Amino acid sequence: VTNRKEDIVEVKDYCSNVDMELTLWKAKIFDAIRKADQLGSAELEKILPNIQDLKMVVTDLEDRIHQLRTECPIEWSPIREEIDGVKGNLTNTYDEVIDYIGGRAAHVDVPG
Repeated sequence: VTNRKEDIVEVKDYCSNVDMELTLWKAKIFDAIRKADQLGSAELEKILPNIQDLKMVVTDLEDRIHQLRTECPIEWSPIREEIDGVKGNLTNTYDEVIDYIGGRAAHVDVPG
């Protein structure tokens, strides 16, 4: 038998950690978008679909962060799997943008 209070503390810690990780991702995405915006029109056009994907991810991250801060559900497994999937896709898109920017922006390590 597990201690209910310990379970709640564990879930709250998990929510807090994921909140921090997603907030960090959000900041890194905004930084990548800002750097991409400094490219010339022709260069920016080449990665525009990726930038649009990143902007959509930011909206999703904002929703998840809000949910973590207000709900932090006890049954977190389905949402956790979804977030892990988003993080995998996010890493690929983010890396493509950073790689394209290349010498114009230093590569930034991201959690995950």
